[in-house]
Amino acid sequence: MSQLRRPDECGVPEATQFMHPVLKKNYGQWAYHDRPRPGVLRHVSNSGEQVFTVKAGTQRQMDVYTIRNLCDIADQFCDGYIRFTIRSAVEFMTPDEAKVQPLIDALEKAGYPVGGTGNSVGFISHTQGWLHCDIPGTDASGVVKSLMDELSEEFRNEEMPNRVKITTSCCQINCGGQGDIAINIQHTKPPVINHDLVAGVCERPAVIARCPVAAIRPALVNGKPTLEVDEKKCVCCGACYPPCPPMQINDPQNSKIAIWVGGKHSSTRSKPMFHKLVAAGIPNNAPRWPEAAEIVKSILGAYKKDARAWERMGEWIERIGWPRFFELTGLPFTKYHVDSWRGGRSNLNQSAHLHF
Repeated sequence: MSQLRRPDECGVPEATQFMHPVLKKNYGQWAYHDRPRPGVLRHVSNSGEQVFTVKAGTQRQMDVYTIRNLCDIADQFCDGYIRFTIRSAVEFMTPDEAKVQPLIDALEKAGYPVGGTGNSVGFISHTQGWLHCDIPGTDASGVVKSLMDELSEEFRNEEMPNRVKITTSCCQINCGGQGDIAINIQHTKPPVINHDLVAGVCERPAVIARCPVAAIRPALVNGKPTLEVDEKKCVCCGACYPPCPPMQINDPQNSKIAIWVGGKHSSTRSKPMFHKLVAAGIPNNAPRWPEAAEIVKSILGAYKKDARAWERMGEWIERIGWPRFFELTGLPFTKYHVDSWRGGRSNLNQSAHLHF
């Protein structure tokens, strides 16, 4: 009887074993690539071989039925080869140009829009929300699904001045990256503490050390050791909740949505940028988040109409100025939007070699 092979603890699998044979054969030998139409990439090798990649959108959180359905389409048109992007878009590869349009038709018929290439609104990256995360203040995947339903035509077409990258985060401290538009949770009230549970659940010194503004201190309530919050210092970041769930900060009324714009990681044409707050206190209104969607659409509409070719959103805003941005988008401009600390720019990490 043969002995079962033990698994190798060596990280991610070697990628070439899953590559389409044409991709593997011409790896590093591509002469050029182009886009015959939105959602389709064509790579041509030095030998003249070509491969077409068709990109489609999904509902972002995958279920077994969806994955099997996508794999059936890949079996039919792409010899079973399929891959997922980091934002859960799906890509199908085939060297046969005659299969491209039937593949697109099959995807559209099954409800998967084809697009996301070139100067379009790309698929939205997001945190796990209520599905996996233990500290969410909203369901980031739900925000993504409802927003992409509104922006599906901008995903299908390449009509933006440049690529638009949107991110979402279901809390203020863990995930949520820089993006042309970022949709993040915003806690507006300090945590409500269940003093009966703190001593048995929380490692209090670790919770105190975790607070970025030293607003948490030891306390004694009803004879039990617990914690208390100096509400004058508290910035409502939620950092105390993960190590101490009895310090509940999520609230159906006081946890809001905030929208930030102008962030980017790349160093193309300009340095990496931090995004900046443009709208706060937006209702965390599940399951469709209509208020947040309307603001995002107004920002995209102004950017699409006014930006120059190849300007990223942050570059467009720097050119026209923030007052003009608020005028074009119709968002209210308040004193809280003015970053008056002049020393901040020299202290922020803007190196093109470090992405954060």
